[in-house]
Amino acid sequence: MKEDQYEGPVRRRRRRKLRVGRLFMTILFIAFIAIGLFSYFQYKEGKKLASGNEIDPGSFTGDVVDPKKPSVENFLLLGIDNDGTGKSRTDTMMVLSWDKKSGSIRLVSFMRDIYADIPGFKSYKLNTAYYLNGVQSTKDTITGMFGIPIHHYAIVDFDNFESIIDIAFPKGIEINVQKEMHEKIGVTLMPGKQNLNGKELLGYARFRADAEGDFGRVARQQEVISAVKEEALRPRMIRHVPKLSGAISGFIQTDLTAKDEISKALNLLMKGKVDLKTMTIPVEGTYSFNYYPHAGSVIEVDVEKNKEAISAFLNMKID
Repeated sequence: MKEDQYEGPVRRRRRRKLRVGRLFMTILFIAFIAIGLFSYFQYKEGKKLASGNEIDPGSFTGDVVDPKKPSVENFLLLGIDNDGTGKSRTDTMMVLSWDKKSGSIRLVSFMRDIYADIPGFKSYKLNTAYYLNGVQSTKDTITGMFGIPIHHYAIVDFDNFESIIDIAFPKGIEINVQKEMHEKIGVTLMPGKQNLNGKELLGYARFRADAEGDFGRVARQQEVISAVKEEALRPRMIRHVPKLSGAISGFIQTDLTAKDEISKALNLLMKGKVDLKTMTIPVEGTYSFNYYPHAGSVIEVDVEKNKEAISAFLNMKID
């Protein structure tokens, strides 16, 4: 009788543990399916929002990743403005160098009026390279002049930039506007710290009707990138990634696949704090202003000094 009394409760405990284990696995499985379905439908919703907004940048062949630094990838980031003729120039030209191992990001901005040697064409302003032969021409011009290897690209039309910001950040991006801005940007911004929606943020980044001109605009573009990065790395942003990735697949043209985009976005978000540093080309003391009848007012740069500055900034040997 004692053995029967002893064995009975043991068997009941095993069943209870087994039921708890099965229940946990069932909940986990359902949660996994729910998250997958949520991500799928959010991605499709984002893609639907971007339908009809595709950009045709032409063909692209990127450089091979350095086997000595496999964790470092360089992205050519371009912001284009369609003048209504179907041809676009690039108002924003940046190379983002991302070291996935250390989590560091280095952002190099190029002034659009740099007098550039465009392969296969006469020398013009740097922002004309895209107009002449698409993304490959811009890539070859920057790599040819400054020696930066470029592995991938991403292009956004400025109208699409507004939509992306509004989808990703419904409450806007906090910016401390230093002065009144309104000329040729489509909005009026007053001084003070405030949350800017997509249209306002784009206007802030494009403003150049002051003494700083393009130099001030590039500085504000870098400020916007930094502010967006800070907001994007907040934990609550993870739930927006699927919908945003769907929208990006239409709003932004890139050589990356949708799977790559989601993977890289999640990788960046999971790292938490990211070390972001910026520089502008040309660097101080390495340029002069000139004028050519076929190109207008341009910035002529000391290429070698700027290559040295880029090499030190990226901690990368460049040819």
